Amino acid sequence: MSMGITDRQRQILRAIKEHVAETGDYPSMAQLARRAGLSSASSVHYQLGRLEQLGVITRQRRKFRAPIRVL
Repeated sequence: MSMGITDRQRQILRAIKEHVAETGDYPSMAQLARRAGLSSASSVHYQLGRLEQLGVITRQRRKFRAPIRVL
């Protein structure tokens, strides 16, 4: 895993992995916010953008529950 990611970003990565393991489906932004203990889906959206910039994840845009691949 990339160095330089924040604790909050680690929480989001863990939430993605746990949700996929439990349900076999990708989580929505609201589900990720709840699992990671964040106040809003927009916080998740921002953190996912940062993780993508850091090369930790890839994701498809403009799809509901688009796949988020943790690298």
